[in-house]
Amino acid sequence: MVALAAGLTLAIALAGCAASGEGTPVTPATSSPEVEIITTGLDAPWSVVPVGTSFLVSERDSGRIVEVLPDGSTREAGVIADADGEGEGGLLGLAIRGDGDGSGELYVYLTTATDNRIQRFELRGEPGSLSLGASETVIDGIPSARNHNGGRIAFGPDGMLYVGTGDAGRSDASQDAASLAGKILRMTPEGDVPDDNPVDGSLVYSSGHRNVQGIAWAEDGTMFASEFGQNTWDELNVIEPGANYGWPVVEGIAGDAGNAGDAGNRDFVDPVQQWTPGDASPSGIAVAGGILYIANLRGERLRAVTLDDLSVATDYLVGEYGRLRDVIPSPDGGVFVLTNNTDGRGDPVEGDDRLVRVVRGE
Repeated sequence: MVALAAGLTLAIALAGCAASGEGTPVTPATSSPEVEIITTGLDAPWSVVPVGTSFLVSERDSGRIVEVLPDGSTREAGVIADADGEGEGGLLGLAIRGDGDGSGELYVYLTTATDNRIQRFELRGEPGSLSLGASETVIDGIPSARNHNGGRIAFGPDGMLYVGTGDAGRSDASQDAASLAGKILRMTPEGDVPDDNPVDGSLVYSSGHRNVQGIAWAEDGTMFASEFGQNTWDELNVIEPGANYGWPVVEGIAGDAGNAGDAGNRDFVDPVQQWTPGDASPSGIAVAGGILYIANLRGERLRAVTLDDLSVATDYLVGEYGRLRDVIPSPDGGVFVLTNNTDGRGDPVEGDDRLVRVVRGE
């Protein structure tokens, strides 16, 4: 992907939409979106990807890859045996490389007993009877812990694999250029370092992150990432190659603090939006119809950010479906949303967890 200098300028300029001590203003939805239940009964689901007329869903604790069929029924497509569902770890992000019609490869991000890693599997069969072939490790040795494992993976417009990692409970690792923790990584589909990465020989694409769990691109190639803060601010960031987003020196909008004091001579990039964790805890993100959608856990809402004005946000489904973990585009301009109430932190009701289709209200 060509570096978008304009995107970085926009990120810095729009950080002024809220002072460092204020959250981004959010407008309540004026009407309820149309919601269709696709399937129910998922167990701590974490990531969803479409495959033809089906979906594949990762279950964090069980290590299962579940296929959701068009009629809403489910079947087991495979089990990732090395996934260790301790704390926030386990079977996390999914990404498809290929035509997305049942052919190609399934990439999975998982926590093992010793590390976080990415494996890929040949995707066999047709939608309705999908299964996994033999596994191959793409990369291992990403630091892991009970908390802050990151886990979102996605193929960018340039065909490279992008990986959001967490600081694995060691905040200093986010500023350590030699560590893969607290970063967004960029690699070839084989796990090699691309020739045009910001630092020769390094997989690190951006640094200074606490726990990245959402990655998406606008049609013009602008890259976005959602990030969990600690106690004060969660973030939406515009990602530029080689940029530093400040954790743990700063959390949220740094303003002048990004260039002074403990920050030394570093220039930290401010988020374009920030929210208190109780109103956010952002996980998966997706772009559809000129809108950036953000699935929120503690905030229990689907947040919509207008790409024409990154200072604008509208909340939908507030408290209606509980914790929301992932969101992906649907062909009609809406989105599919994955709930996450059975992970030990939510209050599950009958039918949880669910995959739902959402068409935004005006």
